[in-house]
Amino acid sequence: MYIPGYYEFCNRVKIVSGHKALDKLPEMLMSLKASKPMIITDKGVMAAGLIEPVKKSLGSKLKAGAYYDNVPPDSDVKAVLEITKLYRKSKCDSIIAVGGGSVLDTAKGVNILVSENSDNLMDFTGAGALKRPLKPMIAVPTTSGTGSEMTLVAVIADHSLNVKMAFPSLFLLPDMAILDSRMTKTLPPFLTAPTAMDAMTHAVEAYTCLAKNPLSDVTAITAIQLISQNVLTSVTKPGDLKARLALANGSALAGMSFSNSMVGLVHQIGHTIGAICHVAHGTCMSILLPYGLEYNLHKTGHFTAELLFPLAGDEVYARTPIAERPLKAIAYIRELNSELRKATGGKHFTCLKEIVDRNGNMMVPKDKLPEIAKLALSDGSTVQNPEELDSDDILMVLEHAWEGTPLNLKKIKKGKKTSKIRIKS
Repeated sequence: MYIPGYYEFCNRVKIVSGHKALDKLPEMLMSLKASKPMIITDKGVMAAGLIEPVKKSLGSKLKAGAYYDNVPPDSDVKAVLEITKLYRKSKCDSIIAVGGGSVLDTAKGVNILVSENSDNLMDFTGAGALKRPLKPMIAVPTTSGTGSEMTLVAVIADHSLNVKMAFPSLFLLPDMAILDSRMTKTLPPFLTAPTAMDAMTHAVEAYTCLAKNPLSDVTAITAIQLISQNVLTSVTKPGDLKARLALANGSALAGMSFSNSMVGLVHQIGHTIGAICHVAHGTCMSILLPYGLEYNLHKTGHFTAELLFPLAGDEVYARTPIAERPLKAIAYIRELNSELRKATGGKHFTCLKEIVDRNGNMMVPKDKLPEIAKLALSDGSTVQNPEELDSDDILMVLEHAWEGTPLNLKKIKKGKKTSKIRIKS
């Protein structure tokens, strides 16, 4: 039962942030009483040479018990089980996850199985399934997007069923997170842009969803400001470590925010597009974010108006009439996506029909939209969305996002969902 004014906020991840934060790794492992960590990563991180500074930071006294570098771009249950077997065979006692969201979520899944001495990840779906602390885990993000280093959830796909499953638990929070600017500087522009917009979406939906609270608001606003001010610099000047560190901090704050509030229809639809069409999550978030704000505008327009300040700065906010601020904020996000598209040579997408694979094939065919709309209804992110959605509503959003045209605000029906926030008329 909802109690007015009541909320919970928990962030017990120790954050070590800085240009040489990775140097603290041995000290962090010792504080966790860990001496034989397993390093989990992917081929891209290995190819970029990002495991070398991790190895170097361990020094001569500590050595990894095992390495696994084949985490898929979209983590799945098969990879989790494969890594679990290697962890046990190598008699490791902890995990260092080095990578983006897929790596970090995969590592969380592995930690469930090795800690619970199980081979069936499905036994631990749903809130409350985990009853005790897991093995020590340190997260070292190499992208500034998912915020998984700060979240109490792992999202892992079962590709045989075309679904992504959420595993929520406070026990899934990593013990520590290392935010080191060196670990993101090699991320290419076409990946920096959508991952940053993924973090932006976390913060924006956290600020506008039904379960928003004073502490999630503070972390969300700061995250939006850091991302807005530094994403273009990180794309156009990849070696700018100051901008890279700011993005990393923004992503972590966004993760902290939505992990303690919730997200909404942007994630609801984006999860399903990813599951059916195998589109990268950050790409879905980039495209869908303005449409989510438009759809909820009549319920949360005053919050959207407030977002103009961290998005565009105090001068733009001050000279924009109050009534125009909500649409101005949405327009700013669309303009930012367009600038990122130019800065990446067209590799950052602004509508669904633009998304193509390496062979130039369209990844989200228009005839797939009804299937996406139907399946999206079962995604848990809909619970805290300010406005109700049925499959027709989702299809309408999808059709506009596919074409790249703004929603017709006059055609959006007003539902009867009771908001947990005070809605201004």
